[in-house]
Amino acid sequence: MSRQELQFAVRHALSESDLRAACQVRAAAYSRHLSNVTSLWSEPDALDRSPDSAVFVAFCKRTGEPVGTLRLTTNARQPTQIEQNADLPHGIADRAIAELTRFAVRAGHPDPAVKLGLMKAAYLYCLAHQIHWMVIGARNGALVRQYKRLGFTDLARGEKVPLSHAANLPHHVLAFDVISAERNWFAVRHPFYEFMIRHHHADIRPFAAGALAAA
Repeated sequence: MSRQELQFAVRHALSESDLRAACQVRAAAYSRHLSNVTSLWSEPDALDRSPDSAVFVAFCKRTGEPVGTLRLTTNARQPTQIEQNADLPHGIADRAIAELTRFAVRAGHPDPAVKLGLMKAAYLYCLAHQIHWMVIGARNGALVRQYKRLGFTDLARGEKVPLSHAANLPHHVLAFDVISAERNWFAVRHPFYEFMIRHHHADIRPFAAGALAAA
């Protein structure tokens, strides 16, 4: 495994300042599409502080500014928000699931690897916590194509469902098989295989200090 240095660092948001940095990116990114988001998402909410959630924030190493964020929430204690809005197929609904929400990268940030770095943090976190599936909602075709490039599958084959936690807007629902991801990427010679599997990124730190030892 080779080491690769990044222009940004991803870490698990544990402090109040990290959570507010995540909210700063969310509000800026989503306000371009949802006019009421700036006021709603500019502060951490209850799910950000839930023991079943992990919020990741990417910071530019040169400036220290937050440039990306992602929230992951498991169904360890209760159904995820997307499970409350959509009927997931058998084989997913009865497994350990993590829903990805508030996935955002600051507009105009030049490094395309930020979104992939956040995805890798979520992938490593899910592997460590024995999460079988990641699920996500995508509001338009462009996002669906982005997530399919990462390995997600559209569960409803193009049909949309309104998500109450996303302003009731219709979304495609997609799923990602965490357990099979490595062999699937390898089998198709996926362009992200090297980044996700073969490179060690010391700048991607999805775990709190001592979390794995405690687990």
